[in-house]
This record gives sequence, structure tokens and C-alpha cells, in this order.
Amino acid sequence: MSKGILTRLRLSSLRLRLVVVFALVALTAAVSASGIAYWLNREAVLTRTQDGALNDFRQEMQNRAATLPLRPTQDDLRRTAEQMATGSANYQVLLLGERAAGKPIVGASDPDDFTLADVPRSLMVAVDTERPVTEGNPYPYHLFWQRTERNGTPYLVGGTRIDGGGPAGYMFKSLAAEKADLNSLAWSLGIATALAVAGSVLLAQVAATTVLRPVHRLGEAAKQLGEGKLDTRLRVTGADELADLTRTFNSAAESLQKKVADMSAREESSRRFVADMSHELRTPLTALTAVTEVLEDEQDSLDPMIAPAVALVVSETHRLNTLVENLMEVTRFDAGTARLVLDEVDIADQITSCIDARAWLDAVDLDAERGIVAPLDPRRLDVILANLIGNALKHGGSPVRVSVRTEEDELVIAVRDHGPGIPEEVLPHVFDRFYKASASRPRSDGSGLGLSIAMENALIHGGSITASNSVGEDGAVDGAVFELRLPLDASGITREVQTRSSQGEVEEA
Repeated sequence: MSKGILTRLRLSSLRLRLVVVFALVALTAAVSASGIAYWLNREAVLTRTQDGALNDFRQEMQNRAATLPLRPTQDDLRRTAEQMATGSANYQVLLLGERAAGKPIVGASDPDDFTLADVPRSLMVAVDTERPVTEGNPYPYHLFWQRTERNGTPYLVGGTRIDGGGPAGYMFKSLAAEKADLNSLAWSLGIATALAVAGSVLLAQVAATTVLRPVHRLGEAAKQLGEGKLDTRLRVTGADELADLTRTFNSAAESLQKKVADMSAREESSRRFVADMSHELRTPLTALTAVTEVLEDEQDSLDPMIAPAVALVVSETHRLNTLVENLMEVTRFDAGTARLVLDEVDIADQITSCIDARAWLDAVDLDAERGIVAPLDPRRLDVILANLIGNALKHGGSPVRVSVRTEEDELVIAVRDHGPGIPEEVLPHVFDRFYKASASRPRSDGSGLGLSIAMENALIHGGSITASNSVGEDGAVDGAVFELRLPLDASGITREVQTRSSQGEVEEA
């Protein structure tokens, strides 16, 4: 059996279950019919044979054994038994009489084939038992029979006694011919059953092919739809339930394609709006930044009444500038134009440079061995570290501890603070864009995009960031822990990202 057939007939397949059900139904029906036919034929054959033999034996007992004297000799019994056995019924006869009271004698038609030892004891007891003569029972002795087996061959043994003190007679007929006939019948019924099962399997295959071919087409179409081929449609044939299902699939695919197209258009419009807005804001922001730098330099000589306003303008300008830069970065991620520029990075030096550039040396405790080098994008790694450490310093408690370790083929950087931790309901959303932990305080110094951008930069490296709470020995929360995991070799990820981006550019063109 080929691999393709094995695949189609896997244990969980509908085709195999349909074939098995057909085969079981056919097998049950065929076995039931064959069993009933065998039983009826067996009873008919055995009943006909035994009735013919017993009736002939009864007639011979009346015609021949009943004419024997009350005290026959052994020769009388033997000759009569031989005469009785010469009939067409083909059985052996044994006659049992008494030459004197209490002195039994036996005469057999063939002592080598049938002796008194072949007669079952229970049959002899039944034959010798005299029953009272009544209106409903005119004879004191009756004819009894029993089926027995000797050396694997079935036999019919019958016996009766002549009324008025005559001899008892037993017949012994072989049923070997009937057994052979019944065996032939059983083989014939078995072959017929096998053919019926084989035919049902073939019919099941035909039915399964007819029914499952449209289902298979639906499955393939659904798979293509799941892969993004939203223009997938099926040809509708017939007017049965499968045709209705195909029409429903086509309608659903068309609706899905329209909705995805609408969503893509809205998303593209939103992305272009954010990108255009960010670009348009850069020009006035550049001018504002230059003015605020001048005001910041002259802040000490300003009138105390306007100094707070100037400080607010400077702070909000910096915040707005950061927000615009973050929006542009998010736009690049959404548009798929973000690129990795890999370089061999000494992780300890990179973290030290990040902390030093932002004057965090006194507030951050670094635990990183020298010599851990990985091909990463230094700028994007700096963005990740700045967001994670800055978030820990702003919302956690000092000191912030940054530890570096390697696990198999991964680089793990953990940033832990000693603050109140992150509420459980907030943990699933810490990397969402513009998510605020407190709805009553929507405004904060941050843009709400820092952790989201850090996650995007981790993902483009083929890594991830997880957030959790650290629990102390007393069971209380002892700060938050952000764990950055990056592959020690991101070159394969880079090739994949670049290839995918190139394909996207070709499709857009």
C-alpha cells in the first residue's frame, strides 16, 4: 500500500471511518444471514437424516425383533441384527436380550464397529425405564435417540425395547456425510460473506470518493484562504447539501475578502496619516527645539514669573519630539520597512554605553561578564535597553539591576527593579501601544510607546520580552522583572526578514 493511500486512510480520516462502517454493516448482515442459513440447513439435514434412520429402525424392530422368542439365543440376536442393518438407512444394530432371567446376551451386526460400550449410559437408562400405560401414554417403552461423537466423527445412537419382555435394540448411524455437507455449506457461506464484505468496501470507496471529493476541495480551499489567498473560490455543481455548503463557503470568502480589503485600506490610510503627520511635525518641531534650547540656556536669567512656563514649554517640547520619533519608528514597523543592521556587539560594553549616555551609572547595578559577543543591531539593542532600564527607574525603585546570561543558543538580559511591581491586571497589557495602567491618569511623561517599540525591536531580532513580578522570601512582591531573550545568532532571522520585505515591495509595486 502506497504512502498516499496510507495518508488518505489515516485512522482519523472520514474516508476510513466510512469504509469501516460499511464493512461492519455488511459483515454483520452477511454473518447474520449466513448464520441463520447454516443453522436452518443444519437442522433440516440432521432432522431428515435422523428421522429417516429412526423411523426405519422402529419399523425393523417391529418387523424383525418383535418376532424373536422370549429367550432368544445369541445367534438369533446376531442374525436379526444383521438383517436389520442391511437396509438402505445404513446403520449398525445391536440387540440385547436374556437367555435366562438375569443373564443378558448381546447380538451385534458388526461387533468391530458397534458394541454395547458405544451406547451412552443415559440412553440405556431411558430405554430400559418402563412407563405406566395411560390414556395419554399407550406404550410402556419409547424410542430415544442421542447424538454422540467418536474419534471426531459424529454418530446418531437410538434405542428402544420391545413391549412384553422382548429384546432391547440400539442403532448406530454415522453422520460423517452430513458433517461433510455442512462443512461445505459453511465454507460456501464464509466465501459469500467475504465477497459481501469486499463488495461493501468497494462500494464504500466509491461512496467516499463521491462524498469526500467536494469536502476535500472545501478543505483545500479553506487552507488557501487561511494562507491569505482571499480570492479563492469553488465551482458550484449540483443542488444537494454539498452544493449549498460550497455556495456558503464562496459567500463567506467573498465577505471576508471585502472586509480584509476594507481593513487593509483603513490601516494603510491610518499608517500613511501617522507617517505624514510625523513628517509634517518634524519641521515645526525642529524650530521649536532650537527655540527651547535657547530658552533653556537663558532660563536662569528669566523673570521668575515666566520661568515655570518656560520650563514647561521646554519639557513638553522634548516630550513631543520623543513622541514624534516613536510614532515614526512605529510606522516603520507597521509598514514592514524596519531593517536590522547587524554588528558584532559586546553585550557588557553595549549596556555600559547605554547607561553612561543617559547618566544612569549611579542608579543601575550591572552584572555582565565580559566577552559575551553576539551579532545584533546596536542601535535597536540600545533602544530596547533604554526603554527597559528607563521604565524600571521611572516606575520601579532603585537600585535597578541588569544581569546578563546565556542559555543554550539564547542571550538573556534581565532588568529588575525594587518597586511595587506590576498589578496582575496590567501584566498582559504592558507592551500594548498607548496603554496606561491607570485610566484616571492618562497623561504621563512617557508616550506610552516605549515598551511596545522595545518589543518590536526584540521581535525583529527573532527574540521576545516578558514581564513578571519578583516575589521575595516573605511572599510579597519585590519589584518587576523584564526579561529580554535574543538569539545568539540573528543572521538567519535577518535574511528571512529581508526576503519577506523584498517580496512585500514587489507585491506593492
